[in-house]
Amino acid sequence: MVMMRIKKHVVGMFASNAYLVWDEGSRAGVVIDPGGGADKLLEAIAEHALDLEAIIHTHGHRDHTWATKAIQRQTGAPVYRFPGEPGGMFFARPRKTDDKKTFDLADGQELVFGSLLFSVIHTPGHSPGSVCLYSEGDRFQSGETRVLFTGDLLFKDGVGRMDLKGGSFREMATSLNQRLAAIDDDTDVLPGHGPATTLGKERKTNPFFRMARDRKRSGGGDHGV
Repeated sequence: MVMMRIKKHVVGMFASNAYLVWDEGSRAGVVIDPGGGADKLLEAIAEHALDLEAIIHTHGHRDHTWATKAIQRQTGAPVYRFPGEPGGMFFARPRKTDDKKTFDLADGQELVFGSLLFSVIHTPGHSPGSVCLYSEGDRFQSGETRVLFTGDLLFKDGVGRMDLKGGSFREMATSLNQRLAAIDDDTDVLPGHGPATTLGKERKTNPFFRMARDRKRSGGGDHGV
């Protein structure tokens, strides 16, 4: 049976979570949010004898993209990211160094690498181009493992900042209330910073879910910046 394996690496000055994900059968792997630690991530890729098939960004902030070019130079893996992130101090500009090696993600898109299947969910709020990646582990035996890579949308007991360029409380509330609504409570949440949690726990105890529900009931406007 093919199994999904996930290894978290805490990288960079902002202690971002970079995830190396692979299946044991084909050794096909992906790196999600390589915000630093290129040498560490490349060593792990070599240690597990992986064929790196993709570098995926949940959003364009530099603390989630910084090591991309170094890893791409060594592995030749293409980059996948949602278009439309603004440039600036905190964003890595979505400039293409090779048109064949950088691809735009789309809401609802399915990404297949070996036996791994990821569904792309556009979840703005922290930034306009933020996405979550949902996987049930193995496209041939779905339902066995449910994992949601949330980037800086959702953390344990918190959410990502909304005071950076493109941040919006209205969009954050919509992403929490509606864009994640169909995902089961027992799904493991693997965030861009901090420890793992579950979606059910966050729905019950995370104050931002409560704020998002209150906003929906009241019909409130956008309190983002």
